[in-house]
Amino acid sequence: MDEQIKQIGERVRGLRDALDLSIEEMAADCQLDLKQYQQIESGESDISVSTLQRIAHRFDIPLDVLMFGEEPKMSSYFLTRKGTGISVERTKAYKYESLASGFRNRKADPFIVTVEPKPDDTPMYYNTHSGQEFNLVIEGRLLLSINGKELVLNPGDSLYFNSSLPHGMKALDGKTVKFLAIVMQ
Repeated sequence: MDEQIKQIGERVRGLRDALDLSIEEMAADCQLDLKQYQQIESGESDISVSTLQRIAHRFDIPLDVLMFGEEPKMSSYFLTRKGTGISVERTKAYKYESLASGFRNRKADPFIVTVEPKPDDTPMYYNTHSGQEFNLVIEGRLLLSINGKELVLNPGDSLYFNSSLPHGMKALDGKTVKFLAIVMQ
């Protein structure tokens, strides 16, 4: 996991170098404070998918380039067989498997997200990003908090929401949760 986060940081730094921007300019363009941005580039800090999406959207590059280091190539269809999507483990608790990484000019980013259980007293990490999100629980039970409202999703349950509202998730019952997440800008 740490190696993947460092590789993402290197790709973000490479983007900044290619654009000939200072660290301060890049942090401002990405709507991040300077220290947070420096930690991302150095690989010292996890980076949320929403932050990567914001960077990708701001500089008009595919999210896959930042997350996986690959440029999408397909424009008519892209098939992902079960368990073969390009994945990145952002933290020890979250793993994202891209289901459409090879499709160019996507209007949405579908992922299989795996959330590992944490101790009950672990605070929930909240995220915001532009657009909308759809989540469908495949296995396990998921606590999803949206703008302070807590919802429990069971296998087969789904939720569509405004992702600019603060939202966070947590695996319940001490078991791993898998869900389909589709993020739309």
